[in-house]
Amino acid sequence: MAAPKYLKRYFKVQKDEMPALFKITERIPVRFDPGMQLEELRKIHGKEIEEYRKLRENLEIEVSEALAYKDTADRLTLFTESFLEVPKASPSLLDLKVELVDRMLSACQCCGWRCEVDRKAGEKGFCRLADTSNYASEFLHMGEEPELVPSHTIFLTGCAFACVYCQNWDISTNPEAGTRIEPRKLAKLIDLRRMHGARNVNFVTPTPHAHTVLKIVREISVNTPVIWNSNMYHSPEIAEILEGVVDVYLGDFKYGNNVCARKYSKIKNYLEIVQPNFEFAYKTAEVLLRHLVLPGHLECCTRPIAEWVANNIPQIRFNLMFQYRPCYRAMEYPELGRHLTPEEEAKAIEIVREAGIEDLLT
Repeated sequence: MAAPKYLKRYFKVQKDEMPALFKITERIPVRFDPGMQLEELRKIHGKEIEEYRKLRENLEIEVSEALAYKDTADRLTLFTESFLEVPKASPSLLDLKVELVDRMLSACQCCGWRCEVDRKAGEKGFCRLADTSNYASEFLHMGEEPELVPSHTIFLTGCAFACVYCQNWDISTNPEAGTRIEPRKLAKLIDLRRMHGARNVNFVTPTPHAHTVLKIVREISVNTPVIWNSNMYHSPEIAEILEGVVDVYLGDFKYGNNVCARKYSKIKNYLEIVQPNFEFAYKTAEVLLRHLVLPGHLECCTRPIAEWVANNIPQIRFNLMFQYRPCYRAMEYPELGRHLTPEEEAKAIEIVREAGIEDLLT
């Protein structure tokens, strides 16, 4: 497989030639009082994220200068090791992010539903999750995109969507299934998987669990890229907090309009939420975009998605997926009760190439 044109920083982190973004964030000292109001904490975050950006930019410059030498790989590895020897700040910008998301659970606005239920008190919104998190499985996944495998994939339970064709419906509709997460314990497992060959840690369906994911990341010792494997339906507040934590957004772009999104995933304001999140991810991290082609939805979904991507976030890895099969409640919708035809697959590829997207994976 030829190396992708994009995801360049990800590969440097994966080879320990660059620190993961959370390794930068946890070295930004921040002064805050846990007794402060949420808006006060957000103002501090807005100020301190500028310090993170400056430090990240300086690191990028130093790496660029190192590329002038023949022994570049050795120099970059030594550079990363030297940076990681700098003690973590206490409290750090990462600690502030953990505090912010934890506070948000009292009137939850983590996803596009903005239910504002008190999850800490046991109330549940659309995702049917309180303040605890479970995972259904964790393993070295060999079936993800080639540049990710082996990927330490952690399948979290529950979801902010209700897709009628969900292939993981047994865990997405049963948020209390699986194993209760203890952040420090799972972080130690992530360290171990990394030492055993994992190229990243890949959190699947993380949005309702943002508070838990951040607590896990804070406990990780190794330098590893963080993958946010998501439907991209998180709130703007969560998007801001994820800057400096997520290295690669492995984002699903499911629908090209709100009508299909409402009909098949039971969600509202799909494009108004997902498009800005992709744009913000594009500015602050790297993006590997997935589009699952639905039968009969080439013109209403595949084409507008491809055209929007080409015009707004062109320098990404675009995975055009043909794995659709009727699952869960799909047979209740006759138009979704079949597999794609070879003609539809060929047409989908043509649509994406005509849009001008360069880095296409099928």
